[in-house]
Amino acid sequence: MKVLLQRCKNAKVTVDGEVTGKIDHGYLLLVGITTTDSDKEITYLADKIAGLRLFEDEDGKMNHSIVEARGSILSVSQFTLYADTRKGRRPSFTDAARPEIAKPLWELFNTKLRDKGFTVETGVFGAMMDVTFTNDGPVTIMLEA
Repeated sequence: MKVLLQRCKNAKVTVDGEVTGKIDHGYLLLVGITTTDSDKEITYLADKIAGLRLFEDEDGKMNHSIVEARGSILSVSQFTLYADTRKGRRPSFTDAARPEIAKPLWELFNTKLRDKGFTVETGVFGAMMDVTFTNDGPVTIMLEA
């Protein structure tokens, strides 16, 4: 499992002209599920994201978690995180989990984050989405399990 975390001032996802998820302050998470992922990886990354200290304290140091910053989460399924570009010019996505496996795991990941008390907005699994956001910092971190 890979999650590209971007600390943001705001973020929203639109599908066919309709906003499906929108947050004001927190994390935009681009979530990729691979063929071997299970509840173990989902739980590990949900816990890791909840505890990371990526928000500044009064001294400007990254000492506050998203809990302390009272942030929200926008989670977007992103199979292209598993693109293999080593050969040729067209990426291979064989390491990305098939939709029937990836969708329930992505939904479980979002549920685990909600169970931690976060507001979690989402995109639409498998849809063509327009994602807009203002990166805060910029702070962008790749997490893997």
